[in-house]
Amino acid sequence: MSNPDTIDKLRTRIQGLRAKTVANGCTEGEAVAAAAKVAELLDRYDLSLTDVEVREAPCERRVYETRNRRRIPLDECIGAIAEFCDCRVWREKDAAGEVRYVFFGLASDIEAAHYLTELIDSAVRAELGRYKTSPEYRQFRHQERHLANASFALGMVASIADKLAAMKAERDQMKNSTGRGLVVLKTAVVDSEFEKLDLKLRTVDRPSRMIAPEAYDAGGVAGASLAINPAIRQR
Repeated sequence: MSNPDTIDKLRTRIQGLRAKTVANGCTEGEAVAAAAKVAELLDRYDLSLTDVEVREAPCERRVYETRNRRRIPLDECIGAIAEFCDCRVWREKDAAGEVRYVFFGLASDIEAAHYLTELIDSAVRAELGRYKTSPEYRQFRHQERHLANASFALGMVASIADKLAAMKAERDQMKNSTGRGLVVLKTAVVDSEFEKLDLKLRTVDRPSRMIAPEAYDAGGVAGASLAINPAIRQR
């Protein structure tokens, strides 16, 4: 089994990074740097494990509460976050009817997924707040602004999801270059444990969304400014 102290140290590092969020006053660049550091920590941790330790590592759940009863823009990014962190995710409602995301995977990965969800959620809120003060936003009539808000947020999370997918491919290529097949091994472990949950999940057809193209594009630009594209290197 992997050393519990090592996992605790990793969690502590991620908890320390949690303080560096847009909501707490950091810049977008600092938020991106924090996300990049999470990826670096996870990759270093993964590469430190033996194949036996990966196979024997227990899987856990971690819940992210949205405090919202309705579908939100973050829905369009949550799958990319889970993929980025090598875990599974599903959407469910609690007893109060509020939506929450449940991450399932190795302890280090679900801790990171929860943190990145919080980070991205905070960044979108902060950028939307800035967008609402822009001349472009003021051009929308009052009755159109709700659509503009949603469109901006959707454009931003779509851009971030694309960046996460690109970065994940780069990281997987780096790990696979070791010849160990670590990515395949981790996926097999999580998938096997996930099947044991015997969950009755179903795919829901989502209704198409109306968007305001100008606001959506502005969100995409904001998401691009948060481009998570560091060179993940062993140091």
